[in-house]
Amino acid sequence: MVQEVTQQSGGGYGLSKTEQIALKTSKYEAIYPPTEKIPTIVVEYFPALGKLSAVRFLEWVQDHPGGVISLPTGKTPEHFIKWVQHFLGNWDSPEVQAELEQLGVDPARRPDMKSLHFVQIDEFYPMESSRHNSFYYYVNTFYIQGFGLDPAKALLMDASRMGLTDDETLADIWPDGQVDLTLRYRHPRSVLEQKQKTTLERIDGWCMEYERRIQALGGIGFFLGGIGPDGHIGFNISGSDHYSTTRLCPINYETQAAASTDLGGIEIARKSLVITIGLRTITQNPDCVALILAAGEAKAGVTAAAIQSPRDVHIPATALQILPNARFYITQGAAKHLIERQLARLEAAPEIQPVDSHKILVDLAVEKHKKLTDLTEADCQSNPCGRLLLSRMTEPVSKLTAQARDTLIANIAAGMDVCDNMRFLHTEPHHDDVMLGYFASVVRHFRKAGNTHYFMTLTSGFTSVTNDFMKKQLANLRRCIELPSFRRLMTTGYFLSGDGVDRNRDVWQYLDGVAARSEPYKMEGCARRLLRNLVEIYGPEVLVSLDNRLGKLDAYFDAAYPGKKDSPEMQRLKGMCREWEAECLWGYYGWKCDNVRHLRLGFYTGDIFTREPQMEQDVLPIVKAFDETNPDVLTVAFDPEGSGPDTHYKVLQAISEALRIYERKTGRKDIKIWGYRNVWYRFEPSEANCYVPVSLCMLNVMHEAFQNSFLSQKDASFPSYEHDGPFSELAQKIQVSQYQTIKTCLGRDWFYDHSSALIRATRGFVFLRQMQTEEFYQSCRELKRSVESR
Repeated sequence: MVQEVTQQSGGGYGLSKTEQIALKTSKYEAIYPPTEKIPTIVVEYFPALGKLSAVRFLEWVQDHPGGVISLPTGKTPEHFIKWVQHFLGNWDSPEVQAELEQLGVDPARRPDMKSLHFVQIDEFYPMESSRHNSFYYYVNTFYIQGFGLDPAKALLMDASRMGLTDDETLADIWPDGQVDLTLRYRHPRSVLEQKQKTTLERIDGWCMEYERRIQALGGIGFFLGGIGPDGHIGFNISGSDHYSTTRLCPINYETQAAASTDLGGIEIARKSLVITIGLRTITQNPDCVALILAAGEAKAGVTAAAIQSPRDVHIPATALQILPNARFYITQGAAKHLIERQLARLEAAPEIQPVDSHKILVDLAVEKHKKLTDLTEADCQSNPCGRLLLSRMTEPVSKLTAQARDTLIANIAAGMDVCDNMRFLHTEPHHDDVMLGYFASVVRHFRKAGNTHYFMTLTSGFTSVTNDFMKKQLANLRRCIELPSFRRLMTTGYFLSGDGVDRNRDVWQYLDGVAARSEPYKMEGCARRLLRNLVEIYGPEVLVSLDNRLGKLDAYFDAAYPGKKDSPEMQRLKGMCREWEAECLWGYYGWKCDNVRHLRLGFYTGDIFTREPQMEQDVLPIVKAFDETNPDVLTVAFDPEGSGPDTHYKVLQAISEALRIYERKTGRKDIKIWGYRNVWYRFEPSEANCYVPVSLCMLNVMHEAFQNSFLSQKDASFPSYEHDGPFSELAQKIQVSQYQTIKTCLGRDWFYDHSSALIRATRGFVFLRQMQTEEFYQSCRELKRSVESR
């Protein structure tokens, strides 16, 4: 029988002192039974999530010297690690002592970190443990060394020695890096396969012994984890047995995609297996404190499923429901789909805001597959949020749905408007964000000759360029330098010019190839720009010793393992490849390289935890760009914290601070802000106020331009977990889905019988949020406040 979470002492559900204090600052109760199955504490921001989990961890360690802990890898525990190190490193300072006491931790008892036993949760296989992207390296760096744990008391997963004899290496057994698990069940067909089968048998034995050693310690006492896009805990993916133990196993596409950045591309992730503790490994000890962290609106769906669903093999986190001390610590964004909490939020509000009314009715229309104006009072009464809406509003359903319908139509009208005589500054964290976010709107505004457009990428984007891509570009350059015409360019100063004209010629050469469908033309354009980049990095002398330099670069990329952090020099070279792609994209529409700006902000370093944006390196360069472009319309990637890449949110904060400075300098208050989202997260209809119609023709143009311009992204080496393919296909999928939502709400006849050919041709929608600067500032936390909260 499944053990239910029952009300106990300590705040109602066995909450510890630190949790009770945290709950008092929250807007919600610990749990809303029977809808919710696991107590949940909601905090405002991602850094606060790390702080709460850190104080709960220290509180537990104080009460359990010699206990068994199991802590996560990746980006999820960033602020947990920083707060634990901060408290331990400054324990005796009066400020920290006072803060600990305020948070519920006894400052008189310093946690005995050396007494703890550590259990590594998971690891990729095969994986050399010396690599910086191995979890073995991570836990040794951030936990064993960072927390001052005793290495002798750590159970670790050294994949480079697991199942091997002293004279064997991973390369000996798995020369192509691919593990064939069918060898567990079939006869080997070669001497190598016999070795591989024997190795697998040893690994299975190692996993069994690892499990035994954990249980001999009494099981895991404190478990901290994140939750994956498919709901996985550790590497227990969707479909994992709730009674699973430590094992070597494959992972699904969603998990491979999420791991592709760590491993150096989806091509590597597809071949990788994992070793993971099982769900039963975590829940074996009935007293285990199991905390799951979830930040951002992108995790709202999977978080809601884990908290609100009954135990289900397809939702791994529901296995934790048998633990009385299981908890979810989540941000406001991640709580977005928790039904009872949203009802509690609406009930506590003095009045229902139009955005909430809009959302309730649109969601209800989609749920019932009805037009908004066809919704009835019975439809509203059948839905918890609909019932609440009716109880709080005096207007009849017909008036409420008519207002929602009119809002949708007004938003479409706003998306059809085209500005003229305006200066646009399109900003993007990465080089393809604008295209994937609102390409149709950009192109429509190109058609007004009075508009001027600037495009500004704020990071160099080098982490999304694979070593294999660079090797192919180098090989292409070697081929091109054998051409007499290319040799003439090398001797006539073409690659030494700094006036921008020849940079444009690189782009025109490439685009001539696109137009002619000529791979040689295109590849010559790529080779020209790569050589120009080499001259910029290494100086003009590289033209004299080019073969030697190419040999060194080949050797570097051959020796660098996938996912390894590159040297600053290689980061710059890879980033310049991304910059070239952006210049080719906007060159499609006649914009010269001078209109495409590359800021390469300093916070973007390729480290697992990137620092916060800083005034001198990150904010002031943006202010300078504002001075030079004097924009009337400023576009920003408007992803909330914890949703999508961390880079997006940090760029948003830097832009917000820079705009404040620019406004103070110039006195301008008339700048319009257009917030966009793309493949990482998207607006709900109620959150956007501008719906840009997208025709089937424009969807095709977007895909073709993406495939031709973003060569490093063409093979989707770092894809979204939502789609196994290039980002342009996912962008189309999202825009079509948004159209389907609006079509349901307005009815197909509204589109098919419309007087505008643009509306009749619509098959997708881009959602934008247009704001004045004050509204933009209210939607962003200031950079200073963001830093202080960390």
